[in-house]
Amino acid sequence: MLKTITTLLLIVLSFNTLAHGDEKHVNKDKQAIIDIIVGIKYGWENGDGAPFRKTFLDFKGARYVEGGGQNAGLDSLVTHHVEPEKEALEYLKLNFSDIEVHFEGEKKSFAWAIADTRVKGKVNKSGREFDKSGYQTFLFRKIDGQWKVVHTHSSSRDYRPKKKHAH
Repeated sequence: MLKTITTLLLIVLSFNTLAHGDEKHVNKDKQAIIDIIVGIKYGWENGDGAPFRKTFLDFKGARYVEGGGQNAGLDSLVTHHVEPEKEALEYLKLNFSDIEVHFEGEKKSFAWAIADTRVKGKVNKSGREFDKSGYQTFLFRKIDGQWKVVHTHSSSRDYRPKKKHAH
């Protein structure tokens, strides 16, 4: 009887250790993905394509959807969208909040994240200021131990603060 209890206890401890090890691995992967998203924020705000080139998977058929349009391929996104905006805008402030990261598959080699977005800026040419809010979705694939962005989709509209209801 004591042998059976000892065996069961060892099995439970083993599963507990595996579960915590997996949780630590997931937390490390989640932080890696959040770090990529922080780099993307920096890239957009500073017109810097480097974070995109470092963390996006450049492959035939890649598409990145922003503001109702799309860029086919990483080079198009960086050279026709990210970098030119630095010159076209007096400022650009981007905020990702409430970031949710989800892992898929047995090996957890695919992940997706969704975030609330808020983007503010001022157009140099017209002086027009904008303030938009919406959502951003990121798809990731783990390749050679590194997370890479394989697709993004952003959707936003003019920011409208939520009205507080009087009771």
